[in-house]
Amino acid sequence: MSEAPDPEVVELATKIFDLARHGDADAIAAYVDAGVPANLTNDSGDSLVMLAAYHGHADAVRALLARGAEPDRANDRGQTPLAGAVFKGEDAVIRALLDGGADPTTGTPSAVDTARMFGKVELLELFGAS
Repeated sequence: MSEAPDPEVVELATKIFDLARHGDADAIAAYVDAGVPANLTNDSGDSLVMLAAYHGHADAVRALLARGAEPDRANDRGQTPLAGAVFKGEDAVIRALLDGGADPTTGTPSAVDTARMFGKVELLELFGAS
């Protein structure tokens, strides 16, 4: 049998996921610097990078990537932060993820597939997939 998670740990994790959603780059960086895993994921497999990217927070994405977060870490549905940023039209996040090594062909659908679905020719060119 597995033990129930410590309520204080759950509360802290919830706070950190909220910081990613709200883009508090300095606070996220401080928590990761203090030992929170840069690739922490929630119960859906969404990483801190995924949450920051999907909500349009390029500075938080950069802070996490600078601390070792994986730019291509997919959630439980195979979605990547870059595909999410393409879907949401978050150009600054797209650039931050690409600068951090994100692969536009990773994920289901990939960022390339997402750009094609929405006719984003400029992104297809950026991804080298025109």
